[in-house]
Amino acid sequence: MSRITRKELKTDQFAVEVEHSITFFEHHKGEIVKYGGIVLGVAALIVGYTVYSRHESGIREQALAAAIRVQEAPVGQSGNGGLAFPNQEAKDQEATKAFVDLQTKYSGSAEGEVAEYYLGAIKADQGKLADAEKLFQQVVQKGDANYVSLAKLSLAQIEFSDGRAAQGEKHLRELIADPTVFVSADQATISLARFLSNTKPAEARKLLENLRNRPGPVGQIALTVLGELPPQ
Repeated sequence: MSRITRKELKTDQFAVEVEHSITFFEHHKGEIVKYGGIVLGVAALIVGYTVYSRHESGIREQALAAAIRVQEAPVGQSGNGGLAFPNQEAKDQEATKAFVDLQTKYSGSAEGEVAEYYLGAIKADQGKLADAEKLFQQVVQKGDANYVSLAKLSLAQIEFSDGRAAQGEKHLRELIADPTVFVSADQATISLARFLSNTKPAEARKLLENLRNRPGPVGQIALTVLGELPPQ
């Protein structure tokens, strides 16, 4: 996947298109690491963008901006001579430290919630799904509605990956019923349909049929996923 710009992350349509570009790995813990690195990372960047783009001079915003720069820094050579890390482990260590410091110092603030979500995304990317789940659960319990929606989406991904389909389905249906700026009802519906495609293909088909005639990328994605379902 090409590098994602903050400008692109502003649109909900883009979020749905990102959803389409991801391969789902329901049954393999090793593969969920890659999945977490893309999906959870994108979701985390959406959260970070909303605060980072305010251009405020407050200390919390500056600290968050610095942590985001670490998380977005490349591994290897930097194309513009900016911040870069020799390997992923070094990057994860520095990013984790930055977000832990932010979460600890500004607990209860919007920036603290963003930091907590990022930490969950980093853990998921490392394959530490139990740790990631705890962090996402904490966001669900005390976060703003927008951050809660992202945490629920991430939890659903983890739950489907390790066989807790009923819990994953519950979280996604909650998002369909109560969408936010960060997670649209269409995105949650497409996610649910993909997860149900093997176990409940008829239900997945029903969900997608309601979207197939929508204009733009939503309808296109729905038609593509419909074509991937087992024949009736």
